Amino acid sequence: MGVKSAEDCWKTIQKDLKADLLPEIERFARENDAPARIVFGTSGWRGEIGTDFTFHNIRVVTRAIIETLKTDDPGLREALGIRDFGDVRQRGVIVGHDNRFLGPEFAREVMGMLASEGMSVYYAGETTTPEISASIVMRNAACSINITPSHNPANYSGLKFNPSDGGPAGSEITDVIQAEANALMQKGGVEAAGGSAEGIDYEAVDTTGLYIKYVRSRGTLDLERIRDFVAGGDCIVAVDHVHGATRGRPERLLGGEAKARGKLVLLRTEDDFLFGGVAPEPSARNMEGVERVLGSSSARFRLGVIMDPDGDRIRFADHTMQIPMNYFGAMALHFLHVHKGIEGVAVKSVGTSNFVNAIAERHGVTVRETKVGFKNFRPYLLPGAPERAIVAFEESDGISGYNHTLEKDALFALLLAIEMIATTGKNLGEYLEELMDEYGRYYPDRSGIEVDRSLVGEPLKRKLEVISERYPPGSTIQIGGRPMKVRDLITVDGTKIVLEDGSWLMIRPSGTEPKVRFYIEARTIEEKDAIFETAARLTEEAISAR
Repeated sequence: MGVKSAEDCWKTIQKDLKADLLPEIERFARENDAPARIVFGTSGWRGEIGTDFTFHNIRVVTRAIIETLKTDDPGLREALGIRDFGDVRQRGVIVGHDNRFLGPEFAREVMGMLASEGMSVYYAGETTTPEISASIVMRNAACSINITPSHNPANYSGLKFNPSDGGPAGSEITDVIQAEANALMQKGGVEAAGGSAEGIDYEAVDTTGLYIKYVRSRGTLDLERIRDFVAGGDCIVAVDHVHGATRGRPERLLGGEAKARGKLVLLRTEDDFLFGGVAPEPSARNMEGVERVLGSSSARFRLGVIMDPDGDRIRFADHTMQIPMNYFGAMALHFLHVHKGIEGVAVKSVGTSNFVNAIAERHGVTVRETKVGFKNFRPYLLPGAPERAIVAFEESDGISGYNHTLEKDALFALLLAIEMIATTGKNLGEYLEELMDEYGRYYPDRSGIEVDRSLVGEPLKRKLEVISERYPPGSTIQIGGRPMKVRDLITVDGTKIVLEDGSWLMIRPSGTEPKVRFYIEARTIEEKDAIFETAARLTEEAISAR
């Protein structure tokens, strides 16, 4: 075809869904040894396959991880949960991948390098992020490397590193890996280890089996009650896998009989490296298949979910409505605290709905708001935490709960939703309406604007800081021509202005793009536009100020 780069090849593939061109992408991935700038974001390193996510660069990142595991720094060892490198070799590393293009091949490259260092290697094969997280704990492994970019489009791959507690690595770890990797890039990278990916000595692990044992041992969910309800209740559960690695998991979690008896309907389970041309995310528009299944059923209880490819994000529906995480997380708090008697705090990212705040306040539960990024929930999910999370969730479809994994977990959320229905005798929509009638109605949304490219990063952040100075608690702000008092100001991640009626707006600059993101919540649907307009006005005023 004469394509000069993987980027150009991907454009052709995605435009026409031409999977027959994927061998060209593999060629680029194997032959391209151009260095890339390695950045670990809120959930690992990601890059376009063949462009910057290449076999050369994955060797560089793996070498950086190995060198980090060899650290003599006591603080870093404590963060990793290891005694020394000998401890890592003995306890071993779990390696897995989702089911997108070249996942197994990238994983074997990683495994070969780990094995060459004398480490025990446990190969999970196609698996999900929460299963790996639970398996680290169940096998007392030193850490894991999972080849996945989560919900990113088909042209991406990624690498997630989890330390010995199973949670996403914090910045105290990823900053070290990132710096080491970029230093190696400057030195010319890492040579292929001549057949290191062949003949690897490894042990296969069943991460789904380990996950089931983990759920039973933790006790937050009643797996037997969940299975009994699906087996004997007048119900249907529809799961859309969007061609991801969550396929096969619901059958094992709920029992194979559920599918055989028509209680479990599974959608988009086939191999498709291009995900049918859609972004493989649990979005409202991707729920059409689930909604059709639920709408055609006459079962009393109807639950539908869609999960992303590595099983760490989820969205819900019944036959009457979709239920995003902004609402489901609040429902989870109510269920776990009121129905199951679990004590602790509610934890959410700062851009998440205040519906949970209303429920928590009524029941005397403290709410903790963190920066965006699930790894920021770690202090509240650790077993020995002084303030343990009853539930921890973020508006971008991630959730975990009391005594469960430090990773966001769509499988946990699926099981929790079924137990909610079994216990309350209500569909999720009915349960949500009941809670809204009691605690109030909240309407969250998000948007944003682009700004001049010269403002990217610190300049944009500094410009927007003036907003918090202009609108302290007690000041007045105009919303749609109506004066509203500022009740609270939260600056943990951007600027969040909470108003007297409980509505709010948050203005958060991107650290890497010329964009400002708006998160808002109104108390009526009609007020949403006015709050968005206010967020845009405050942003424009701040940017134009000297």
